[in-house]
Amino acid sequence: MSRILMRGASRGAASASIARRYLPGIWSLQNLTRSYSSSGKEITVREALNTALDEEMAADPKVFIMGEEVGEYQGAYKISKGLLDKYGPERVVDTPITEAGFAGIGVGAAYRGLRPVIEFMTFNFSMQAIDHIINSAAKSNYMSAGQLTVPIVFRGPNGAAAGVGAQHSQCYAAWYASCPGLKVLTPYSSEDARGLLKAAIRDPDPVVFLENELLYGESFPVSDEVLDSNFVLPIGKAKIERQGKDVTITAYSKMVGYALKAAEILAKEGISAEVINLRSIRPLDTATINASVRKTNRLITVEEGFPQHGVGAEISASIVEESFEYLDAPVERIAGADIPMPYAANLEKLAVPQIEDIVRAAKRVCYRAVPLAAAA
Repeated sequence: MSRILMRGASRGAASASIARRYLPGIWSLQNLTRSYSSSGKEITVREALNTALDEEMAADPKVFIMGEEVGEYQGAYKISKGLLDKYGPERVVDTPITEAGFAGIGVGAAYRGLRPVIEFMTFNFSMQAIDHIINSAAKSNYMSAGQLTVPIVFRGPNGAAAGVGAQHSQCYAAWYASCPGLKVLTPYSSEDARGLLKAAIRDPDPVVFLENELLYGESFPVSDEVLDSNFVLPIGKAKIERQGKDVTITAYSKMVGYALKAAEILAKEGISAEVINLRSIRPLDTATINASVRKTNRLITVEEGFPQHGVGAEISASIVEESFEYLDAPVERIAGADIPMPYAANLEKLAVPQIEDIVRAAKRVCYRAVPLAAAA
């Protein structure tokens, strides 16, 4: 019953520095840093996803969309708006409430050479289809000795929204990123959404594409390059959103925005934070992260998911294995509370990372925090 109520409700809520000779390979990745180019145009993440789907469907007749309310209702969050009228019901397929059913059909279609884009109204409902995602999509290429490719995208909103309770607020980045055979992407901006979704649709492997409901209506500046129909972003490459020299902050999805706001606050207090938008969780761009930490000598990881076995834990392990001797402070992990998500708004806020949590962590690793005894 809770799933049915949730789906009904969702209709109305679219809602240091180092010498180059020591890092010849990694140093060059600093060239990945670029600001959002100003073309005088801003688009929402929703528009970015919609146009990416539209252009890929126009370019390749093998691409089709399938999921609940993607057609007649134009998508629970209007991501597929206008596509049914343009491409018809054979390529924009409305389904019953049966994730296991339409995910399985999608995997079978991918086996036969089509390129399905499967929409989950929320990734919490992907639990109904996880056997197809893990055992059918992720493992088939390996089990067939490379004879079988599975070019399928599983996409939809992931993580906490607002006031939807424990069963509808989970972040699945670490869940799916732990499985070989899957690629896991986590867009933040409109540029990310457009470039990564296009890359995902064109990729020969199954891709889990984790969006955030609260970002759909956010607008970001985009360049003419991003608006070009041939624009794609490389899978497995992070982006340095803000250069810094005192501390590295890694984040993905909505938490990138929090990290950038924290960096602005820190800058006023003399702490220069470098913010890395991971973009891709699997494969994870450990080269860019390690290069940054070797420059700043400090690391904070930020994620909405549970702390145990999380994305931050994997990043921390990489730093310990590859750059331990560069660290001037312990790694700080900021994550969601290790509890099911509370429903009450005040408790929900306490259960997910906030900007002030990042600021406090940065001050701790930079030894700017006031000791409790002194504060007393």
